[in-house]
Amino acid sequence: MIGPSLVWVSEYIGSGEVIIATRAGALLGTGILWAVVAGIFLKFWIGMSGARYTVTTGEGMIDLFDRMPGPAHWAVWMIMIIQLAAAAVSIGSVASAGGIFLAHITHMPRFMGGWLITLAAFGIAWKGTFKWLKITMSILVLTVIVGVIYVAVNVFPSAAEFFSGLVPSKPEMPEWAIDKGLDINPWREILPLLGWGAGGFASQVWYSYWVIGAGYGMTSKDGYGIPADREKLQSIDAGSAKELRKWQRFVSKDASLAMIIGIVATGGFLIAGAGILGSRQVVPEGEHVALQLSELFSANWGTTGAFLFVLGGAAALFSTQIGQLAGWPRLLSDAFRLCMPKTAGRIPWKQQFRVILVFLTLASMTIIFTLGYKPVVLVKFAAIFEGLLLTPIQALGLFFGLYFVMPEFFRPEVRKTITPHWSVGAGLLVAFLFFLYFCVVQLPAIL
Repeated sequence: MIGPSLVWVSEYIGSGEVIIATRAGALLGTGILWAVVAGIFLKFWIGMSGARYTVTTGEGMIDLFDRMPGPAHWAVWMIMIIQLAAAAVSIGSVASAGGIFLAHITHMPRFMGGWLITLAAFGIAWKGTFKWLKITMSILVLTVIVGVIYVAVNVFPSAAEFFSGLVPSKPEMPEWAIDKGLDINPWREILPLLGWGAGGFASQVWYSYWVIGAGYGMTSKDGYGIPADREKLQSIDAGSAKELRKWQRFVSKDASLAMIIGIVATGGFLIAGAGILGSRQVVPEGEHVALQLSELFSANWGTTGAFLFVLGGAAALFSTQIGQLAGWPRLLSDAFRLCMPKTAGRIPWKQQFRVILVFLTLASMTIIFTLGYKPVVLVKFAAIFEGLLLTPIQALGLFFGLYFVMPEFFRPEVRKTITPHWSVGAGLLVAFLFFLYFCVVQLPAIL
């Protein structure tokens, strides 16, 4: 009942919800609820499809991209180069924001707060001891989510306003925000929300890793970096194929749970930001972002509520940081294994993982020290850079993988059973077109 989706959720509910969604709501109101619902709903098809591919074949999403037609390893090379840069920026941006939250509680220097969060997450990712920390953080994160939903209910818009916000439209930036020096283009606030709602490209890949970690379907528990066993898959008979079909349905339900939690939590932050901060003309930014965001709770529960929000917000960002430092070294190790097989073959997978983990930690600590006073700028940049650029390719690659690559692993009489329903393909194609539009049309305008 409690599957990899909750690990996925604990990783992606962080800066995208606490900072980006609240800020976007404060500036643009509930008129952009459509961006929350559409973005997370379409990423559900991507994450779910990757999980279905993994439980059916036993290999992760990066191995699937290596099977794309064209020059050898071209897709994985592209992913590795972009994701290496995105990883350092994203880890640094989350630590920068988390450091400000932690500094607000402890009064330590902001960069030290960011370093502390990163080093603690580094130690957990290095050893892999998650259990009790996840329980503690889950309680804190749950406190914030329940609280924000409570606040959102208290400032909930009228039915007409709510439903009109679900219709895609381009809202206008309020005059008071323009007077504060903010850009008139609302896409500067909407694109980061689309980019990191339900996580970016990497989060969808990591979900397939959490499925491997659980040992579902054809995967080997914790069998990271292992490609599909073609001989074993060719031996699957009709009865075993029906069992795989059950696993496909299971991860579909698991991913659906993550989607529902993501929409409710992100929508709650956006509505709370519109109702509390927007009415006060407060824009969360700069070194005071934690204090400004804490007004969500202090408006109802005073200093105690403000403290709980900042504490829970720090926990949410810490949880995201653990997910990033556990996920990106796995992704990059997979890419390294496929692009440079001879070199990777001489280095044990665990050692590869740890070398990349050290590099990303040092890179992010440098970013924290040099740019940590601009957490909102860093988070928004990371959300666009990591969350939008590769997402259309990811959706199209999964469509090709599920309907053309995966069936070839199995005997003809099994293919019909393991090939997804046409609706899965439709969801992936709509996701491809949706995110492609924003990458091609809107992204250049704000750059």
